[in-house]
Amino acid sequence: MLRPSEDVDVYLYSDPVDMRKSINGLSIIVEQSMMLPTNSGALFVFCNRGRDKIKILCWERNGFIVWYKRLE
Repeated sequence: MLRPSEDVDVYLYSDPVDMRKSINGLSIIVEQSMMLPTNSGALFVFCNRGRDKIKILCWERNGFIVWYKRLE
């Protein structure tokens, strides 16, 4: 289970996102729409239209990580 430390910033993108997007597509949203640096160590959370799937994008030392979860 993902348990970030208390000092990690978490940003929720409020618009629905196509869950077919991967690292490149999500990082473009962060940089262009949210105007935030992707390599800051923050967690960027994206939801689909039905709000039953989420993706979390994070930069960790030497590359990106994407977590995907389907909510029941």
